[in-house]
Amino acid sequence: MSIAWAQRLVDCQSIAAKVDRLAVTSVDVGTTTRVRLVVDHDGPDSLPGQWFVKLPSLNWRARVITSLPQLLAREVRFYNTIASELPVSLPSVLMAQNRRYRGSTLVLADLHETAAVPGNSCDTLTVAQAQKVLGQLAAIHAQYWGKMQSDPRYLWLGDSVRRVENTLATVLAVPLMRQGLSRIGHGIPPELRRSALLYARHRGEIARMLADGPQTLVHYDCHPGNLFWRENEPGLLDWQLVRSGEGIGDVAYFLATALAPETRRAHELDLLRAYWLALQEKGVAGLDFERLLLRYRLHLAYPFEAMVVTLAIGGMMNEQCNLKLIERASAAIQDWDSFGAIAESFPVGKGKPSAGKRIAVNI
Repeated sequence: MSIAWAQRLVDCQSIAAKVDRLAVTSVDVGTTTRVRLVVDHDGPDSLPGQWFVKLPSLNWRARVITSLPQLLAREVRFYNTIASELPVSLPSVLMAQNRRYRGSTLVLADLHETAAVPGNSCDTLTVAQAQKVLGQLAAIHAQYWGKMQSDPRYLWLGDSVRRVENTLATVLAVPLMRQGLSRIGHGIPPELRRSALLYARHRGEIARMLADGPQTLVHYDCHPGNLFWRENEPGLLDWQLVRSGEGIGDVAYFLATALAPETRRAHELDLLRAYWLALQEKGVAGLDFERLLLRYRLHLAYPFEAMVVTLAIGGMMNEQCNLKLIERASAAIQDWDSFGAIAESFPVGKGKPSAGKRIAVNI
């Protein structure tokens, strides 16, 4: 990145504006390399002076994991094709570009310039904040409900996205789960450890089951670090994993990672019912609440897996925050006996999922 590079970007926004100085204020390496810049220019006030740049990760492990499914390229395509439709607050885009040999580059207006506060993975949300996030998720899910497989504009978010990721994740599931559980140490009870390894061995079959629900647009990585707040209203960041999927999966991921376990236990059913009612108010019909609870229970396996795998790979999230989210997801999966629900709903290795089976909820 140079003044000449910044000038080319500014020229696309304002022909007469001139860049005088460019300074890097921070570099953070995780699933991507995230660079914050201060750009001095004489352009209009609408052209931000603080930029947030996402580039391919400098962490080789994270780069290997993210390069095959082209996660940053997917986020760039999201901002170029879908972002403007969403009924949720998003950062302003200055450039979203995919280059075959140079990789992908995403340049956003830095949130601090727009009086927004980025979330942190370690954040513990209040019930009021959770209600607002679930309201935003319900708005997104309702808008795209039933459209992902019928509208050609969204077909790129379907099976082809999941196929590459699931193949890679299935091959690596057992070694990464073992590595992650080993790094946690005694923080995971033996019975949960055994269930997690069994889940990893049959991860491909289970992933197909978890994808077998009403399809909509899902964020798929909705933890506190991928939120931002402006005037106490939430917005969503980091759309690298965006896809067609089951909306309740976003809800499970969010509630399992964003709330303290005691708060989640006290308010979980009320929050889930509010989400269900919001979908109905926005036109989603025929969604049974008991069925929604079952699917929620099943989808809680994924945030646990995702956080353990993140720890195993290393360098993708602050380790103390990662361990805190594992603790929260572990509590959720044990409260709902999610691995037991998966085994009952789909005896892995013995056939296809039972589409109509329901499991009594006991929390």
